[in-house]
Amino acid sequence: MQLPEKKWILTPADKEKVASLKNELKVSEEICTLLVQRDIYTFDSAKDFFRPELSHLHNPFLMKDMDKAVDRILEAISQNQKVLVYGDYDVDGTTAVTLMYDFLSHAIQNLDFYIPNRYKEGYGISTAGIEFASREGFHLVIALDCGIKAVEKIKYAKELGVDFIICDHHLPGEELPPAHAVLDPKQSDCNYPYKELSGCGVGFKLIQALKAKTNNPAFPDPCDYLDLLAISIGCDIVPITGENRVLAYYGLQKINESPRKGVEAILKTGSIKKEITIMDLVFVIGPRINAAGRIADAKNAVYTLLSKNVETANDEAKILNKRNTNRKELDKQITESATQLILNDPEYPAKKTTLVFHPEWHKGVIGIVASRLVERFYRPTIVFTESNDMITASARSIEGFNIHDAIKKASGNLEQFGGHFYAAGLSLKKENLQAFMEEFERIVAETITEEQLIPRVKIDAELDFQRINPKFLQTINQFAPFGPGNMRPIFVSKALHKYGNYRIVGDHHLKITFKAEKTAAIPAIGFNLAEKAGYLGETEMYDICYCLSENEWQGVKSLQLELKDLKKSSLAVWN
Repeated sequence: MQLPEKKWILTPADKEKVASLKNELKVSEEICTLLVQRDIYTFDSAKDFFRPELSHLHNPFLMKDMDKAVDRILEAISQNQKVLVYGDYDVDGTTAVTLMYDFLSHAIQNLDFYIPNRYKEGYGISTAGIEFASREGFHLVIALDCGIKAVEKIKYAKELGVDFIICDHHLPGEELPPAHAVLDPKQSDCNYPYKELSGCGVGFKLIQALKAKTNNPAFPDPCDYLDLLAISIGCDIVPITGENRVLAYYGLQKINESPRKGVEAILKTGSIKKEITIMDLVFVIGPRINAAGRIADAKNAVYTLLSKNVETANDEAKILNKRNTNRKELDKQITESATQLILNDPEYPAKKTTLVFHPEWHKGVIGIVASRLVERFYRPTIVFTESNDMITASARSIEGFNIHDAIKKASGNLEQFGGHFYAAGLSLKKENLQAFMEEFERIVAETITEEQLIPRVKIDAELDFQRINPKFLQTINQFAPFGPGNMRPIFVSKALHKYGNYRIVGDHHLKITFKAEKTAAIPAIGFNLAEKAGYLGETEMYDICYCLSENEWQGVKSLQLELKDLKKSSLAVWN
């Protein structure tokens, strides 16, 4: 089945602000348009954007409870108490645990770390984790990337005599857990200026504060951990704006100049030899770290990142790589199986949701599969499987539709659910599955609009094909690191001719070359756009939207367009 034509939306920019910035910076209108879209209106703000400085980082003591957290850790050090570093099993959690454990290990001898088992304990602070801490005599637990809603669990820990410091970045609930200190910039009464830190980022602010308050020479420079910050920022999909941009910028610099042994080993398994970008962190490092928790035990990811010698790091990274290979095979098999279920359902075209179930699908990859099904079919999607005599599921949404709210409205059939606007997890009894599916489809059908079911391409600016050259690409690359809040710019160019023959690469991808009148031909790659091949004639003109990128083959770099969509010029529709 075919998706509807994508809707192209040109993002507006205030023309007066663009003109004013152009006059001040003496650069092209296209560049000023991109800057204004990113809320950059002056020379000074442009300078801060293109040349981030570590001095722009905020004082960690502006964060609520920071003094309490620092004093409790110093008390643990002075009294030789046992300290447990606790974190989630994803990239943000494991990088945060690595950062905190490594930093504290220079001053605390009675130190260990704990990552909950995804399948036995689930996400966040677990009863098993608390009981482990109590049984093993830990006086203090520092929880990273989790805990902000663990009210009852922290009450239980207090009953057992275990103190908690929570370092989280998720939205708090109505009641805060009764921890010794709660560090979370999203607390309504927290005056920390930047609210979008990752979990690892909150941990970084804590070690910054510890170093600043004690100036203990045993503690390393917190900037030694910026590589972990960059990985967490890229892989946890937090906005790469403000303080995160500074941390990611210098973290990437560290990875390229002097990476820790574990990071270097993971990159080696991905055969990455070029300059590392944020996309390499997302697509090479992230999946390998995540695979540890998806397939087996996330502790292996921490062991890899903590490795101090090359041989150990390489051995640990090979384990991660093997698990990632297993994860990819499962992902491919389940995606194909789910796709076939959808295509074989005669009622599917009339539905507003994608709901698929198989009892033997691997719980660790159903979230990835749900994301792939959204890309393919573009509907609010839930993938269900069976685990421990219960049905468990991962949900993913399309732009503008709150899947968490829809699940909440149908939650009468659920045992448990949680998540946010675009993603959620849930569990229910087997006998309630059909009723929940029917109720969820009904709720979505009543609330979603036809407009929301049309996939969109958000375009930053129109670009004359004559403007595209290596120098312009170099300027665009200075906008990096790219990510939410600063995505790689998407341009549109109109009335182009196909130049030469196109090729289908790897079954799904389109290789094609375009040129405009009196311009050089520029090659393009359209990932997952092979279906557009039947659309291409010999004489028509096309409008294309694309990112500018660089292709490297056998050591030779060349300019390339990364296609997002294409249309015959006469059919292009504009907003």
